[in-house]
Amino acid sequence: MTHIDGSTLEGDQRLRCDVVIVGSGPAGSTVARELAASGVDVLVLEAGPLVTPDRYPRSALRSMSTQYRDWGASVVLGRAPMPYVQGRMVGGGSPINGAICWRLPRDVWAEWVDADPSLADALPFDELESITGELERRLGVSPTDAAIAGRKNELMAQGANALGLEHRPIRRNVVGCEGLGRCLEGCPAGRKRSVDRTLLEDAQADGARLMSQVEVQRVRVTRRGDRATGVEARAASGARVLVEARDAVVVAASAVQSPVLLLKSGLGQGPVGRHFSCHPGVSMAARYREPVRMWQGATQGHEVIGLRHEGLKFEVLGFGLAVLASRLPGVGAELSRGVAELGHWLDWGAAVRAESEGRVRCVAGRTLVTYTPNARDVRLFRRGLRVLGEMMLAAGAESLHPGVRGFDAEVRRVADLERLESDGPTSPAAFTSAITHMFGTCRMGQDPARSVVRPDFRHHAIEALYVADSSVFPSNIGVNPQLAIMAMATLCARSLLHRNGVAC
Repeated sequence: MTHIDGSTLEGDQRLRCDVVIVGSGPAGSTVARELAASGVDVLVLEAGPLVTPDRYPRSALRSMSTQYRDWGASVVLGRAPMPYVQGRMVGGGSPINGAICWRLPRDVWAEWVDADPSLADALPFDELESITGELERRLGVSPTDAAIAGRKNELMAQGANALGLEHRPIRRNVVGCEGLGRCLEGCPAGRKRSVDRTLLEDAQADGARLMSQVEVQRVRVTRRGDRATGVEARAASGARVLVEARDAVVVAASAVQSPVLLLKSGLGQGPVGRHFSCHPGVSMAARYREPVRMWQGATQGHEVIGLRHEGLKFEVLGFGLAVLASRLPGVGAELSRGVAELGHWLDWGAAVRAESEGRVRCVAGRTLVTYTPNARDVRLFRRGLRVLGEMMLAAGAESLHPGVRGFDAEVRRVADLERLESDGPTSPAAFTSAITHMFGTCRMGQDPARSVVRPDFRHHAIEALYVADSSVFPSNIGVNPQLAIMAMATLCARSLLHRNGVAC
């Protein structure tokens, strides 16, 4: 069997394989595909369930309860507590994200190499580009079709043109998109080429096995503590699962869960859990005289990239009506009127390439993430909101609602947006913000004192232990990372194959 549901296991399991992979998201699925294609006996363990498009919930809240970790309510603690979201299902976040695909920017790669020259040979940019091209073809990556973009995406293009900002349709891993606006709950039409329906299926076709609803609790090592030998896990049924991996253990559980697993396993060498980096985002709600029906059209189909050099990238947002309603002003009768006119409202966001770093810990067996944006990041919050507002007004918005505590609840003039940027609140707690992309908690590098894994993705202290997800990125990258994660994970798999004498 290529798939076993851990909720159906009736007794403890002892399994063997060449390589066990913890996590089935973009990183884990990519490694599994690459290894299985070379004849490696692969076992993928996933804590969440397998959910097929015909079973995606229609309700955003129900989707969060079944497909997101912690009901989508995970929070980083600090001066400005912010939610962060992670998928907890086969495919990780891939089935329930906006399908946005960006290549690793060359300028970001150059920053990494400047800081650690050993990465130039370990992460050849031309090879990353070649890998990414192949992945794009498999995933069907292409710009959002104007025919299904919807009014919310058209308005962003209109506003960006008015301000003279570079913009473009978002490149997404979808084929035959119907513009249902359901990406964040999972596409019920099965149009998204998420990794569970592409790379992981490829791996299974080549013999890889998948166990869903099996949560890994510990990486097992030799008595001398110098080599990984497998993992210990617990199935949803309560059964204990012990896996012996002859060649390697690959951790691909995310920039939050991967360091937590290492810490729970007693593998705290190096700065594991430190250097947590992310893209905090702020958003602006606007009301239009004409109906814009935010829930129609591609969930996230357009982006403004003209200020990426400043650390800002702007995206159309798309989410459930309940989430949109939460951004409306007022209570009682005023809120009711807003809900009745929900079709006239939309929300756009600005993602910030933040400078501040935080930390992931394991406290009493529970995950704790601490992080606070610094003064420079807050300045970008204010600038991002100003630019969002100017684009919205230029595209015909009647009123803007910045959602900034201590500032005007409603804005109608560019002058007020200029005042928000120059004199707005300086506390990060004043802003309505959330975190989507996370990095750096098991970062790679040549120096064991400053990194957790080597440039070839191997753990510095534990042989046969690899980390393959965005936790190894030396920094955040300022753009949506799923495609870059897959390209890097491919290099991880090839490194493992090379060390074990298997031709790539």
